[in-house]
Amino acid sequence: MNEAPQVILALVAGAGLGAVFFAGLWWTIIRAVASKRPAAWFLGSLLLRTLIALGGFYLVSRGDWRRLLACLVGFVLARLVVLRATRPPAESSSRLMKEGGR
Repeated sequence: MNEAPQVILALVAGAGLGAVFFAGLWWTIIRAVASKRPAAWFLGSLLLRTLIALGGFYLVSRGDWRRLLACLVGFVLARLVVLRATRPPAESSSRLMKEGGR
């Protein structure tokens, strides 16, 4: 069987795993800030998100380094998308920099 479709699917699966991982982190931060036990939220979330990501990498790769690498690339691409999507607008960040310089 041709390897290219499997690698592309692994890339998409990695992006999905990354989206779940970083969406879970965002959700955890929102919940932990309002909680009386933020450390428990962060620890529990870290363990669960890591378990999901590593289990997903294991299932997607099926022992092939090409699929594992494609999955990892998809995961990192999802991180970059999340960073760009959650970046504050340019005008508010420049305003904060001006205020911080006083």
